[in-house]
Amino acid sequence: MAKRPPLLNTVSKEQLSKIRAVCFDIDDTITNQGKLRAEAFGALWRLKEAGFCLVPVTGRPAGWCDHIARFWPVDAVIGENGAFIFYMGESRLKRFDLLEDSERAVNQQQLVKLRELISQQFDQACWASDQQYREYDLAVDYCEDVTPWSSQKLQQLMELCRKAGANFKLSSIHLNIWFGDYTKRSAIESWLLSGAVGAPFSPPPLADWIYVGDSPNDAPAFELFRQSVGVANIAPYLDTIDHCPTWLALGEGGEGFLELADALIGAK
Repeated sequence: MAKRPPLLNTVSKEQLSKIRAVCFDIDDTITNQGKLRAEAFGALWRLKEAGFCLVPVTGRPAGWCDHIARFWPVDAVIGENGAFIFYMGESRLKRFDLLEDSERAVNQQQLVKLRELISQQFDQACWASDQQYREYDLAVDYCEDVTPWSSQKLQQLMELCRKAGANFKLSSIHLNIWFGDYTKRSAIESWLLSGAVGAPFSPPPLADWIYVGDSPNDAPAFELFRQSVGVANIAPYLDTIDHCPTWLALGEGGEGFLELADALIGAK
């Protein structure tokens, strides 16, 4: 059994006062039961007004990320598990893609074949409701709008993807599947932490960031960032994920994120 990380409320104000930027997952990290509540969204605005750099990193699609980059108080958004970064510059939406167009075209052909194979072998497979807004990946809905899949069926699906040579990550609601050498972590490293080329902001060094997440697909980011927080609903995964967060919030989802926001602003 993995050692349980200490609670966020045990961290000193002095340590939190050094943090200048927050990178965070979206679903079940700043939301509760599928809703972005006023308190959590207000926390984003309060963090931005306090001078923090904010970058959500999500498995959600390009269509959602367009909206997030334009209308949320964020500096950039990393989408589809690291395929691209959207940000606003000169009042226009701009983007950084981790793959060349030629490589993306080949990967799309592989995805079409894999989609057909999944449909043939899993009668209950339903694509996420946001699939039509995706540019790089497939998202199989295993519990968001469907009867939850059994652990056995999920393992069988992941094994099929593995045999097909695809990358996949399990979020709290979807299994995201793609071809291409990128992840949430590689997007953070290759763009955000290397100076955010082309963006109208200069990100602080890694030591000044904190990452917030809730599920196994956040483990690579927990490993990368020296300081990280798992909201309380990550608890069922702590014994199985490769890398645990530095601290645990008492609250689940957006309540846990609000807990961190209050602590950061209070320590500033």
